[in-house]
Amino acid sequence: MIINFCFHGIGTPAQERESGESGYWVSERMFLDLLDEVALHPNVRLSFDDGNRSDIEIALPALLDRGLTATFFALAGRLDDPASLDEADLRELRAARMRIGSHGWNHVPWRRLSAADTEREVTEARAALAEASDGPIEEAALPLGRYDRLLLERLERAGYTAIYTSDRFPAKPDSWMQARYSATSASTVAGTRRIFTHTPALRDAWQIASSLAKRVR
Repeated sequence: MIINFCFHGIGTPAQERESGESGYWVSERMFLDLLDEVALHPNVRLSFDDGNRSDIEIALPALLDRGLTATFFALAGRLDDPASLDEADLRELRAARMRIGSHGWNHVPWRRLSAADTEREVTEARAALAEASDGPIEEAALPLGRYDRLLLERLERAGYTAIYTSDRFPAKPDSWMQARYSATSASTVAGTRRIFTHTPALRDAWQIASSLAKRVR
């Protein structure tokens, strides 16, 4: 089993795009300490959501210093936003052997969208990110972690090779759906180490049951 661990932003956001966003940012010092812990656990896979500029300014140099890799799930609708990753940043990440995935266009939940909005978030965003990053986009991270059976069927038909959720339990390396844990402003090294050295618990059964329920609703 592996542990997928996700960051959203490093430092302090200039302004919150959504209510509560700052709760998913970690200080630069804590980020570096957490990366040092990640380096001790080969079963941990890293990802970054939302495409914030801290991904390129802070995360990339720190990853390279430690010989780590990650997947960066960017937003197509923010490529021209000065606070976000742009085309040159995405190509720099690829050149550094990082992977690029889709987080959609506008950072809205993909569940229960209209047909036109689903096309924009699932298909058009993917194409825009592929062009911007000069490479294929094969994986997607679900904004806010929300999904249901119809969305999953749509993503499978679209040919995504892996879908990342916000469900908090270990994942099988080759599973199409990849559950993830997220760093938050309250994260500590000790608490994160407990996630990385995970042993099965009752809360896992609840999280897995919740995921199964979402897959069939």
